[in-house]
Amino acid sequence: MKNFDTTLYFITDSTGFSEEEFLSRVERALKGGVTLLQLREKEKTTREYIALAEKVHKLTQKYNIPLIIDDRIDVAMAVNAEGVHLGQSDMPVDIARKILGKDKIIGATAKTVPQALEAYANGADNLGVGAIYPTTTKVKTVLTSVDTLKEIVKAVPIPVNAIGGLNKNNIDILENTGIAGVCVVSAIMKADNPKKAAEEIKEKFAAIK
Repeated sequence: MKNFDTTLYFITDSTGFSEEEFLSRVERALKGGVTLLQLREKEKTTREYIALAEKVHKLTQKYNIPLIIDDRIDVAMAVNAEGVHLGQSDMPVDIARKILGKDKIIGATAKTVPQALEAYANGADNLGVGAIYPTTTKVKTVLTSVDTLKEIVKAVPIPVNAIGGLNKNNIDILENTGIAGVCVVSAIMKADNPKKAAEEIKEKFAAIK
């Protein structure tokens, strides 16, 4: 297995922030203990996405944290990011693996045990499972039960992370699920103090793991 830690998997959302404020929040989150960072941009042009990814990659490299690019293998390759995350409507994992090679991290979204098994069989390194709670981010939300989450953890030997509306006040529901970590967006991105928010979520997860 590749050497990466999904304990506190931070997914960015630049909506409503200037680039300067966005990068500042990203760096503060990294200081707070984020272990994996996924850059997610649904609205930017390819050039804009690459330009921002280059700046974010400089920050993640400074803190020795892998950068994962959401959806876009071309952007990941352009900035030599450490990996990509692929949803159910994105490029299939096995094709992405052929393109990126064995050393890059490829994460996949799974909402059911069959999806998880397929992603693992096709070469995924980790899974994001959810949404556990409704989210405020601009993505289609299909809720996933904690029971399904537990079944997925048992079904595959790769790290499984819960995602969807998670914050320090509601992750108790994930106790004893066997997950490797939590994925958070708004709980850090929109926090008054992203560093403190990251620290608190990481501390809370350690207490229930």
